[in-house]
Amino acid sequence: MTDMPRLTDRRALMRNRARAARQGPALFLHETALDEVKDRLSMVNRTFSNPAIVTGFPDFWAAQWPGAKIVPDDEVLTLDPGTHDLVIHAMALHWANDPVGQLIQCRRALKPDGLFLSVAFGGQTLAGLRTALAEAESQLTGGLSPRVAPMAEIRDMGALLQRAGLALPVADAVPLRVSYADSFALMRDLRAMGEGNALQARLRRPTRAGVLARAAAIHAGLAETDGGRITETFELVVLTGWAPDDSQPQPLRPGSARTRLADALGTRETPLHD
Repeated sequence: MTDMPRLTDRRALMRNRARAARQGPALFLHETALDEVKDRLSMVNRTFSNPAIVTGFPDFWAAQWPGAKIVPDDEVLTLDPGTHDLVIHAMALHWANDPVGQLIQCRRALKPDGLFLSVAFGGQTLAGLRTALAEAESQLTGGLSPRVAPMAEIRDMGALLQRAGLALPVADAVPLRVSYADSFALMRDLRAMGEGNALQARLRRPTRAGVLARAAAIHAGLAETDGGRITETFELVVLTGWAPDDSQPQPLRPGSARTRLADALGTRETPLHD
């Protein structure tokens, strides 16, 4: 049996994160993700006593959530089944080789009626940079290599919740427009975030300077503002779902309704003919 193709080179990802940590990571997107998590939790009338957080940036999330169990976003999560009333997957799902497997492991770690909450990059993230790099490389080399991770669209990420067996699934997106002096400033920021290219199929030699310069020119044409800067989008997709429990609302069986819609609306029902 052949191994499943792998999206992410985990060793490269760990190296990128370690380099960012040494140099002082850029964590403004994690701060935004934290705000989104807290906003969702404020709408839930419940106190969580045993949370776990799956993340590649343990220092930041541990400081924000004292007492939470901090779990590396490894292929196999160090989560005990049926232990936690809240599991947060924080800014790491977009690098998972098996995102459904990650969600299933989180769901198994929840107590009945426990809450799962994830924040990760969605498919609109870095759309301009992705296009500029692809066009520049194609024009100057006649080829194309993976440079920006193929992040999932919100509808696909929402479907993952159901595949993982989570109840009452909800997915929504938060697009953030960020301004940079140029494409090179954006690339430096991505390195400082630990979000550099860690794709398994990436080019394994340095990119030609001419390709990067051409990409910067294309990017400026796509995203330049009146002030000469460029803007780029980071889309944060927030997923929420619950471990199934009998206390949760259940859908009615088809045909079990006892009240006609026409009666509720005060209108006359007109049968449709074949």
